[in-house]
Amino acid sequence: MARHIRDITVPDQCGRLAVVTGANSGIGFETARRLALAGAEVVLAVRDGAKGEAAAERIRAEGGKKVGTAVLDLASLDSVVSFSDVLHERGRPVDLLVNNAGVMAVPTQQTTKDGFELQFGTNHLGHFALTGRLLPLLRAAAAPRVVTVSSLISRLARLDLSDLNSERRYRPMDCYARSKLANLMFALELDRLSARQRWGVRSLAAHPGLARTNLAHGGPLLGRAPGPFKPGPFKLGTFKPGTFKPGTFNPAALFLSLPGLTQDPVRGALPLLVAATSASVVGGGYYGPDGIGGLTGLPAAARVPRRATALDTAAGLWRCSEQLTGVAFPA
Repeated sequence: MARHIRDITVPDQCGRLAVVTGANSGIGFETARRLALAGAEVVLAVRDGAKGEAAAERIRAEGGKKVGTAVLDLASLDSVVSFSDVLHERGRPVDLLVNNAGVMAVPTQQTTKDGFELQFGTNHLGHFALTGRLLPLLRAAAAPRVVTVSSLISRLARLDLSDLNSERRYRPMDCYARSKLANLMFALELDRLSARQRWGVRSLAAHPGLARTNLAHGGPLLGRAPGPFKPGPFKLGTFKPGTFKPGTFNPAALFLSLPGLTQDPVRGALPLLVAATSASVVGGGYYGPDGIGGLTGLPAAARVPRRATALDTAAGLWRCSEQLTGVAFPA
């Protein structure tokens, strides 16, 4: 396909069922909204049911007729099981799964309900388990897709399979970057396995560039006492792996201090929508904005970081993820 994708019209989605995680705000909400307005039945998979229902009402008010919500906490494998069971009980094939939800740059080390480092456990392991449990419903669809959201910061990450939970050292942005590299490697490995095993599922990845969402604010404030938000100092020259330390870098400050180099969630959602609906994309593709550095712009094929193409590491990450979550994909 051509590098630049200028047609960003979402094609008719009538008859398709889409599940979007983290769909109550940001790029998840905009992705769900556009899919619903194109005729899809959309399930907003959200941690907070009240916020999810408020988001669903906003979409319905615009004309999205088939929008529902379901509670999903990706930091809890039990919640993943419960959510998946609801969809299995309905028995409806899932045409599209958008693995979007996440947490970012939590300042102090925290764990999921299952004891995993919060960012790796939520961003990667939660979505890994969800995809595995929904795989039978995906395979039952006519042309199923899984779109997993990564980030530009994955370029700076390096995975250590012996310390996936950052027990030896915790640095907020390093851990976030590793979780987003894991997201990207998962998306690529899922497509390779689907092709080899003939699952019939097309797996793709996307990133939103530098989008202004509450992800930049929520993560850095987790675990801190309530109070006014005070951005920490930031220097572009320190933006390297292993240099992030609590109190010296605040990602929200970065997002808010670069006028003209960020984009709103409507634009940020476009690469996800292209990956989810375009007839031009290919399995194993990675899509993001086409502007300088991939920060802003229209959807285009994105550069895959070299470390994301390491097949041995991807296979090792897959094995570790199956062991940690207890979710085994069919052999």
